Amino acid sequence: MPNIIQRIVENDKKELRKLHRMANKVESYADQMEHMTDAELQAKTVEFKERLANGESLDDLLYEAFAVCREGARRVLGLYPFHVQIMGGIVLHNGDIPEMRTGEGKTLTATMPVYLNALPGGGVHVVTVNEYLSARDAEEMGELYNWLGLSIGINLNSKSPDEKREAYNCDITYSTSSELGFDYLRDNMVVRKEDLTQRKLNYALVDEVDSILVDEARTPLIISGQASGNSALYARADMFAKTLSGHEEYEEGDDYQIDIQSKTISLSEEGIDKAERYFGVENLYDLENAALTHFVDNALRANYIFFNDVDYMVDENQEVLIIDQFTGRTMPGRRYSDGLHQALEAKMGVPVQDEAKTSASITIQNYFRMYKKLAGMTGTAKTEAEEFRETYNIQVVPIPTNKPIQRLDLPDLLYPTLDSKFKAVLDDIKKRHSEGQPVLIGTVAVETSELISKRLQAARIPHEVLNAKNHAKEAQIIMNAGQQGSVTIATNMAGRGTDIKLGPGVKEHPVKEYQGLAVIATERAESRRIDNQLRGRSGRQGDPGITQFYLSLEDELMKRFGSERVSVILDRFKISGEEAVIKSRLITNQIESAQKRVEGNNFDSRKQTLQYDDVIREQRGVIYEQRQRVIFAVEDLTPELVGMFKRAIDRFVDSYSLANGGKLDKATYKDMFVTLESAFFRDGAVQQSEIEGLKADELRTFIFEKVKENYKLQMSKLDPERQVEFQRAVILRVVDNKWSDHIDQLDQMRQAVGLRGYAQNTPIVEYQEESFRLFEAMIGAIEFEITRLMMKAQIHNPQEQQRIQELQMKQMQEQAAQLSAHQHGGTESDIDLDEGLDFSKVGRNDLCPCGSGKKFKNCHGRTLGVL
Repeated sequence: MPNIIQRIVENDKKELRKLHRMANKVESYADQMEHMTDAELQAKTVEFKERLANGESLDDLLYEAFAVCREGARRVLGLYPFHVQIMGGIVLHNGDIPEMRTGEGKTLTATMPVYLNALPGGGVHVVTVNEYLSARDAEEMGELYNWLGLSIGINLNSKSPDEKREAYNCDITYSTSSELGFDYLRDNMVVRKEDLTQRKLNYALVDEVDSILVDEARTPLIISGQASGNSALYARADMFAKTLSGHEEYEEGDDYQIDIQSKTISLSEEGIDKAERYFGVENLYDLENAALTHFVDNALRANYIFFNDVDYMVDENQEVLIIDQFTGRTMPGRRYSDGLHQALEAKMGVPVQDEAKTSASITIQNYFRMYKKLAGMTGTAKTEAEEFRETYNIQVVPIPTNKPIQRLDLPDLLYPTLDSKFKAVLDDIKKRHSEGQPVLIGTVAVETSELISKRLQAARIPHEVLNAKNHAKEAQIIMNAGQQGSVTIATNMAGRGTDIKLGPGVKEHPVKEYQGLAVIATERAESRRIDNQLRGRSGRQGDPGITQFYLSLEDELMKRFGSERVSVILDRFKISGEEAVIKSRLITNQIESAQKRVEGNNFDSRKQTLQYDDVIREQRGVIYEQRQRVIFAVEDLTPELVGMFKRAIDRFVDSYSLANGGKLDKATYKDMFVTLESAFFRDGAVQQSEIEGLKADELRTFIFEKVKENYKLQMSKLDPERQVEFQRAVILRVVDNKWSDHIDQLDQMRQAVGLRGYAQNTPIVEYQEESFRLFEAMIGAIEFEITRLMMKAQIHNPQEQQRIQELQMKQMQEQAAQLSAHQHGGTESDIDLDEGLDFSKVGRNDLCPCGSGKKFKNCHGRTLGVL
C-alpha cells in the first residue's frame, strides 16, 4: 500500500500541472484582449450573458472571461494578475480553496471567479471577516466590476431591510458571514414576501476561509427574544463565588478544582459545604436545587476560568464584549449563552441583562452548506484540510508563490518563566529597533499586548498598539508597520487582510538578520494556522524577513498540554535558572504536538455543534419551506387548511379513544364536548347529546363536517383577496410562536442530555430521539391551534366593519359632547346612548354595536336577555 502522504503530494502535483495548463490558456488571450478598445472589452460582458442564455456553461466561458477580467484589472486598477493568481482563481471557480501565502494578492485573485460567476445573474456573495474589509474591498474592486457592467452591493449591519434587499439584488454582494446568517434567519421570520431580503443562495466566495468556516463555526448564530430576568440570583451566586479560595492546580483544602486541559471547574467537598451553608440548602445537588446549581456553576466559570482582557473586556458603555480568541477582536452583539454572559456581567459589576430565549438558530456550517457553490481562500488552510473536506466537501489546493520565499524562520526560544521571556523579548526589540528594522510583535491576548506596551514605554521605544480596543485604526496602523524603525504590537489578527509593505531602506540593511520585517511572537497560539498567519506577515512577494517565537513554561498552552514533557527535556539538558533558554527543534515539535491536540479538541467541539444542529436541520427545512409556500401563496390556502383540520381532529379523537382503550363513556363525552365547544364549534351550534354514543370514526366524521361548515361560514365574510391575507396571518402567527418555543426547548434539552451519558446513554442519540418526539408534538400543536383560531376568530365583512366603525365614531362624539356638558353643568348625561342602535342582526360573539369593544353577549346582549 503506497504511503498516504506520498499519495497526497502526488495528487497536489497532478492538480498543479492541470492548473498550469489552464492558466496558460487564459494567458493565450492576453494579446487579443490588449488590442481591444475599452468599449469592445466592456461589451464582452453582454456577449457572455447572451452565450450563457444560449446554452453555454460557465466552464465554456472560463478562459475568455478570466482574460477579460484580467485585462480590465490592468486598465482600471493598474494591477495585472500573475500566472499563480490565475491558477488560484480557477480553483475558486471550481468550488475549492487555493492556499495562497500572505501578500500573494488574494483579493485580486478573487476578481476573476467572481466576475465569471456573477454573469448568470444569480448573485455572488463575497464574504469577509469584518465590515471594514467588506467596505474596503467593495470600493476598491467595485471599480473594476462596475467598469465591466456589473452591480455591487455592501450588506452592513447598520442597513435597513430595504437597503439590504437592494444590496442582495446586486450582481455581487460584499458581507460578513454573521450578517448573511442572521439575514437568513430574519427572512424566515417575516410575514410578507415584500419583507424578504435575500435571494436564493448561489455562489459564496469566502475570504480568510479558515477564520470564517472553521474558527467562527464553533459558535452557532442565534436570534433571541427576551426571557424572564434573574439578575438578583446572578449577583448572589457571584458574591458566593468570590468568597472561595483555591489554586489553579488543586491542593488539599481548596474550595474548587480546575481541569486546565478542558478549562472546566467544579466545587470540591469543602466548596459544596460552603455553598450549602451560604444558600441555606441541605443538599446543593438535589433536583429541586438544579437551577441554583446552574447559577453557581456559571459564577465559578466567570470568576476562575474566564479572564478580563483575555476572554472578554468591558467597554466604555459598561457592556461585556466577547474577545474572539482567533482574531483578538471584540464581537459586538454576540453573547455567551446559557447564562454565562450574565454571570460575567455580575462579576464585573455592570448591569446584568435579562437572559434570552432562542427564537431561531443555525450553525455557520449548515448555513454555508446551503449555497449552490462554495469556495474560499486563505494562506493557512492545509492544517484543516480534513475538516473542509468532511464538513463542506471542498478541497484545499496549495498554490506556489509568485517569487521564492526569502523569510528566515528561527527555531523557538523557550524560557522557564514569563518574566525571563519578556526580558528577552524586550532586548530583541531594542536591538532591532536600534538597527532601524521594523518590528511586529504578535500577542495572543489583549492583556499581553498592554504589558509589552508598558515595558516599551519604560524603555522609551515609540510604538503602536493594535488590539481589540482600537481596531477602528487597525488598517492604517498595520499599513505603516513596515516603515523603517517602526514597532507595532498586535493581537492575533495582525490586521488580517491588510498587507504590510516595506518602507524605503528596509530591505537594504547590510546585515541579513536585520533586513525586512521582523515578526516577534510572544507565545504560541492554540492553532498552528494562527502562528502561520503571523509568520506570513513577513516575507511577502519574495521580500526578506525574519520570525522568532518566544515561549515560557508558564504560557497558557504549555500549562494545558506541554509543560510536563518539556520539563523532562529541560532536565535532560541540565538547563535551569531564571535566564536559562533552550533553542531546539525538539521543543518546537513538542509545541506543535500540543497544538495538534488543541486543534483536535476544537474540531471535536465544532463537530459536536454541527451534529446537534444537523438533528434540527431537517426540521428547520420543513418549517422554513412551509413558511415560504405560505408567504408566496397567491391562491386560496383552503386545501392546506382543511388537511390540517382533518389531522387535528383525528389526533383529538385518538387522544380520548386510545386513553380509554377505544371505549368512550359519558364522562369522556362530556370532557370532549368542553374542548370541542371551546376549540372547534361555534357557540350553541352543537349540543353534547349529538356526539354521545358516536364511535371514534363516526365522531371524526361528525366533527370534521361541522368544522368545514364553520370554516365556510367564516370565509364567506371575506372577499377572496382578504381570505388569503387572513389565512396567511393565522398560519404564520401560530407556526412562528410554536417554532420559537420548540427551538428554545431544544436548546435547553441539549444542556440536559449531556447528563444522560452518566447512564451509559449516548447524548446525541438521546437528543435525536427527544427532538423528533418534540417535533411531532409541535406539528400537532400547530395544527390544533390553527384550527382553533380559524373556528373562533372574530371576522367582520367590510360592510359590517364599516358600520361598526361608524357607530363607534358616533358614540365617541356623543361621549365627548356628554363630557363637555358635564364640564358646563348641563344635564345631557341623561341621553339614552342605546337609542338608534339595531341589535336584531348581531350574533352572540360579534362585537357589540355600542362600541364598548366587548362581545355582544357580554355587553348589551346580557342587558337584553341574550345569554
